[in-house]
Amino acid sequence: MDFRSLQLFNHLATSLHFGVTAEAMYVSPSTLSRAIQRLEEECGAVLLKRNNRSVELTHAGHKMLAFSTDMLKEWQSLLHELRDDSETLQGELSLFCSVTAAQSHLPALLKQFRNRYPGVDIRLITGDPALANEKVKQKECDVAIAIHTPDFPTDMAFSALDDVPLVLIAPRDWRLTELSQVDWRRHQVIMPEHGPTRRIAYHWFAEHGIRPNVYASVGGNEAIVSMVALECGVGFVPEVVLEHSSMAGSVSKIHVADIEAYELGIACLNARRSDPLIDALFSLG
Repeated sequence: MDFRSLQLFNHLATSLHFGVTAEAMYVSPSTLSRAIQRLEEECGAVLLKRNNRSVELTHAGHKMLAFSTDMLKEWQSLLHELRDDSETLQGELSLFCSVTAAQSHLPALLKQFRNRYPGVDIRLITGDPALANEKVKQKECDVAIAIHTPDFPTDMAFSALDDVPLVLIAPRDWRLTELSQVDWRRHQVIMPEHGPTRRIAYHWFAEHGIRPNVYASVGGNEAIVSMVALECGVGFVPEVVLEHSSMAGSVSKIHVADIEAYELGIACLNARRSDPLIDALFSLG
């Protein structure tokens, strides 16, 4: 018994006409007749009553039709599964992000990606988020969780994931809870050496006519939290960094209503945007 014989029998059991089935299944009437005869021989039962005018299913034929219908459905289902398996994306995708993003935004993104593309391995690289664009440009990673800025590189593609607000933090023992309590002439400021927090903070200071008394410039938002916790000054950090910092209990959060938020997302080179693995990650947005 083979699947082709079952297909021929199924069609004939529906059409009840050898000529119609032979034409529809692209076989000669004699070939169709021989296939049905072989099927009956294998089953040891007559499946069809036939004469010059009509074809009719026997009791055994009805049982065979139910069996063959189920078998052919399972066969088609298996073929689809095997085809899907062969077409499933496979390979390795390298992704750069900050330690904070690896804790805050990456888990949900990767869970969705892994569920949809289990054959793709993710190689995670962590570091200063200010270096994200450069890591992509130097091809040290395929994609990065990056921050969109006014000067975002034109040769890179970006897909937004979330808006991340900035907050002002102060040492807890200073008991500063309102922006109006901050004396910008007396309270020193911890600034990042580079990156979007630095640009946004200086823009906010300029808008408010404040000349910050900068105590130190440090690398990374996590370092700002540590310096503030050590009572070296106040500083702006992304709220998500504070939420995932082990030093959060040592600082106070001061809400600043009019400071620009981050636009966080995934980035890659325009030239690689259509790569199958990269396109699969972007398609989740």
